[in-house]
Parts: sequence; C-alpha cells; structure tokens
Amino acid sequence: MLGIHSFYAGKTVIGVIQLITLGGCGIWALIDFIMIVCGNYKDAEGRLIVNKR
Repeated sequence: MLGIHSFYAGKTVIGVIQLITLGGCGIWALIDFIMIVCGNYKDAEGRLIVNKR
C-alpha cells in the first residue's frame, strides 16, 4: 500500500510519491494491485513483471 513494490520494479520517483501520499490514499495502491493481479504491471524499462512458477 505504501508503494514499496514500485521501488522493487525500479520506479523510484513513483515509489517516493506513493510513499509520501500513502499510496494516493489507497487509490494508487488499488490500481497497481489490480494491474499486478491482471499481469499488466511493468518495470521501469517497460518489461512485464510475471510470476514464473
């Protein structure tokens, strides 16, 4: 919820903004969560982040 996942993905500026605004009061975190669940979340270089099991 605090944007820690953005740091992991290499999106440092977005991560700091999310941390300061507490994930956009939850809205930004919810949008990112939906994108992660749907498999559409990308890292800073534009590559999809996928779960390889």
